[in-house]
Amino acid sequence: MRNIDKIQNLLPLGYLFLVILGIAKESIFYYQIGINIVKYSSIMDILISPIAAITSNPIFFSTVLVLFIFSFKLPQMLLKNEEKKGLHKLFGSKYSKTDLIKNEIPEEERIDYYNNVAIEFFGLFLISIFLGYGFADGRSVSEKIKTNKIEYDYKLNYNDDKSEKIYLIGSNTAYYFFLTEGSSTIKIASVASIRNLELIKNKKLDK
Repeated sequence: MRNIDKIQNLLPLGYLFLVILGIAKESIFYYQIGINIVKYSSIMDILISPIAAITSNPIFFSTVLVLFIFSFKLPQMLLKNEEKKGLHKLFGSKYSKTDLIKNEIPEEERIDYYNNVAIEFFGLFLISIFLGYGFADGRSVSEKIKTNKIEYDYKLNYNDDKSEKIYLIGSNTAYYFFLTEGSSTIKIASVASIRNLELIKNKKLDK
C-alpha cells in the first residue's frame, strides 16, 4: 500500500516533468529555424507535448520504452548485485555489501533507496533523450533548409480552393509550419484556413 501511495503521489510530478521536457524539446527544435513555438502553442499543445514527442518517431518511442522497462527492473538488479561496487557506482548508489553488513540496513529501506536511484536514472536519461532529440531534429531540418535539400511531399489545400506543394516542418492544434516549393521562407498558416493536407509522396507506400 505504501508503494502504491508513493506512486500516486509521484504521478502528477512525473507528468509535469514530462510536460516540461516536451515543451523544451519543441522549443529547441523550432528555435533552430527561428520560431518561438511557445507563442503559437495552446495549453492543449503544452499538455500533450510529451505524448506527441514520444509517439513522433518509432526509434524515440522504443528508446523511452526500453529505458522505462530497464529503470523498472533496476532496483531489483541493484539489490541482487550488492557485492558489485562498479555496478552501484555506475548508477550513483551509495550502498555496498560492506556497508550493508556493518550498518545492518534492512532490505525494505534498501529497496526504497534503489527505487529512488532508478527514478533519478530514468529522469536524467529522459532529459538527455528529449533535449538531444530536439536539438538533432532541429539541426537536421535547419541544414536541409539552408542547403535546399528538402522534398515537397505534401499538398496543402486552402479553404479558398488554392493549393501549394509544401515541405511540412511541423504542426500543432492551431498552426502548420511549412515551406512552399520555390521559396526558402517559412510560412505559418492557421489550421482553420486549411481544408486538408495531402501526402503526395509516401515513402512507405510508394513503390
